[in-house]
Amino acid sequence: MPEEDLVDIKFRLYDGSDIGPFQYSSTSTVDMLKQRIVADWPKGKTIIPKAANEVKLISSGKILENNKTVGQCKVPFGDNAGGAIIMHVVVQPSPAKAKAA
Repeated sequence: MPEEDLVDIKFRLYDGSDIGPFQYSSTSTVDMLKQRIVADWPKGKTIIPKAANEVKLISSGKILENNKTVGQCKVPFGDNAGGAIIMHVVVQPSPAKAKAA
C-alpha cells in the first residue's frame, strides 16, 4: 500500500486524553475506526462504550457517518505538516440503556 494512502489519526476522548495515533488506509470506513476505539478504550474511564454504535466521531465540526471512508472525511489541511488528524470521540449510550438509567 503506498504511503500516501495512509492517514495518521488520533482520537481525543471526553477527558482530554487520546487513543493513538494509529495509521489507517484512506479506504478504511468510519465504522472500522469506531470498532478500534471500542476495542482499545482505556481501562478505568467512567464512561465506557459497549459497542461501536454508541460512539460518534467528530472531525472538523462534523459528525462522521459510518459508511464514509477516511479519505472522504479527510479535510485538506494543506499538507497537515506531517501531524495526525485529531477526531473527537463522543460516547452516546443506546436509548434502551438511557431509559433504564
